[in-house]
Amino acid sequence: MSLDERAPAVARTVYPPVPARRQSPSPARAVVVIAPLSLTIALGLWGIRRKNTMWGDESVTYQLAHRDLSQIWHTAQHIDLVHALYYAVMREIFGLFGGGLLTLRLPSVLAMSVAASGVGLLALRLAGPRAGLLAGLVFPLLPQVQKYAQEGRSYAMVCALVTWATYVLVVSVPHRARWRWAVYGSTMLLACLLHEFAVLTLVAHGVTLVVSRVPRPVLRAWSVAAAGVVAGLLPLAICSAGQSEQVSWIGGPVRLRYFLVVAVLGVVCARAPLGVRGPVRLSVLAVPILVLPGLLLLSASLVKPLFVDRYVLYSNIGIALLLGAWMDHFHRRQRSSRNVWIAVVAVLAALVPPSLSLRTPESRSDDVTAIGAAVRKEGRPGDGLLYLSGRHRILTAANPEDTRLLTDLALAQDPVSSNTLAGVELPAQDIAARMLEFDRIVAVRAAGVHSSTDPREEAKTSTLRRHFREYGTTHVNGARVTVYVRDHDPSPKAGPGPNSPGASGGSMR
Repeated sequence: MSLDERAPAVARTVYPPVPARRQSPSPARAVVVIAPLSLTIALGLWGIRRKNTMWGDESVTYQLAHRDLSQIWHTAQHIDLVHALYYAVMREIFGLFGGGLLTLRLPSVLAMSVAASGVGLLALRLAGPRAGLLAGLVFPLLPQVQKYAQEGRSYAMVCALVTWATYVLVVSVPHRARWRWAVYGSTMLLACLLHEFAVLTLVAHGVTLVVSRVPRPVLRAWSVAAAGVVAGLLPLAICSAGQSEQVSWIGGPVRLRYFLVVAVLGVVCARAPLGVRGPVRLSVLAVPILVLPGLLLLSASLVKPLFVDRYVLYSNIGIALLLGAWMDHFHRRQRSSRNVWIAVVAVLAALVPPSLSLRTPESRSDDVTAIGAAVRKEGRPGDGLLYLSGRHRILTAANPEDTRLLTDLALAQDPVSSNTLAGVELPAQDIAARMLEFDRIVAVRAAGVHSSTDPREEAKTSTLRRHFREYGTTHVNGARVTVYVRDHDPSPKAGPGPNSPGASGGSMR
């Protein structure tokens, strides 16, 4: 063989072709970003008001985000420290755009839209443009994503930050630039400060890198970044551990079925040859994100119940990547596109009922708007108002007009001045004494709540049982509102008796 004949072979050896993933045209990248973002915004705006209703957790956000930063900080010393940063962010957003219902939920819509674009780019990099587009479009269609895209809580923001931290991780593996790892660590730390359980993503990322057998310098750089995230989160974790009473309501796994279904579905999809580009394969990235955070929470629940589906909302990144890549693989194997379109139409049809249901007030565990309206309807000016228990005062706090004409019988110090969520209540004997000053009491009891052994709660229930009779009950989503009247008075008139010390009907609110 002559030298001229060998030259091309040498040239091919010295200058290898550029990997296909670097040749993704910019129009395809733009579509992968814009289409999921637009679909997520459209779905997020659809029915975003939920008939102008709000549920309990959103009510807490609404109330605290209307306080000063100093008040938010002082309140966080007692409760909800894990959400303090989110409340501070929402306080600034309220200051800029007003504190209405749309302003409460729009940040979540936008955050989930950014997450959808990130999912699309991840799949594009790991499996190609079509897989990227499909994954990005699947993500906002997932019922859990649709639900929390319309909630005034931190979970959508956490999901967006985890998505983009994952994207930076994938990009950083071949490049190894320090600034990329700094961006990765900063993004993950911000996600963890918004919600502590985002730290479970680090475990998933670590497993991905180990299984991918990345070079030691890459693993070392990730370890340094992960250690920085844990160190930055540690003070918050230690302080918030003293507020573990906040999760005492979790009696067992909350909405576990969804996690189990998508985990099994994702593992099945991962059996196909999905995304073989680059040093990190799509399935090796997606399966740990989908499965590990939830499994870790379930394992921890053996000691203390902690599993709630929204705590690992970001695991939907994994199922969206796997479904998008699997549909791309299925499409490539089908000679006719008819089966593909039939499958798409069937999936969309199956998603219509849950999508409609999620935009109703009944889709949440309670409806503080309906509870407040029931109190206003059943109460009369001068009636007593009683919460069973006192921590459920937040159920009517979103709209003070609902309770303005009633006297809160147990309240000693209101929530704002006491830097608490539900205020400070009087001693048990004082609560009982005040109750006996009134002939009508409107009592608010949250659904599914068992009788408390707290002396204050025992004083409320025993006084009602001994001296009052039930006049009528209104059942609303998440609570029941009951009117009690004194046994000695057949006509349920409002306010304290004419000869009682509380005849003036003064309010402590």
